[in-house]
Amino acid sequence: VQLVESGGGSVQPGGSLRLSCTPSRVIFGINTMGWFRQAAMKQRELVATITTGGSTDYADSVKGRFTISRDNAKNTVYLQMNNLKPEDTAVYYCNVQAVWYSRQNYWGQGTQVTVSS
Repeated sequence: VQLVESGGGSVQPGGSLRLSCTPSRVIFGINTMGWFRQAAMKQRELVATITTGGSTDYADSVKGRFTISRDNAKNTVYLQMNNLKPEDTAVYYCNVQAVWYSRQNYWGQGTQVTVSS
């Protein structure tokens, strides 16, 4: 299974982008879906997660600016990013966790987000 990400790109500070992530085939038993990011020379960090029931969690640095959502019928997760800042520049990775006979953890290939004037 591959997670196909889209929506990254370059934007000026204050701009917006919307990321989306869809698996290449149906994943059974999905529970938590989320987004992580990794800036140059830094460790990968959690950006936001959302459970099947819709409970969300955000990194303090993105609260009030980013919104995570999901479409359970499509197994798709979105990340709406508003008021982007240069420090948001990173490669963003989609993550899907599932339990179907065993625990499964899937990662997307990453999509670049660059915020620069």
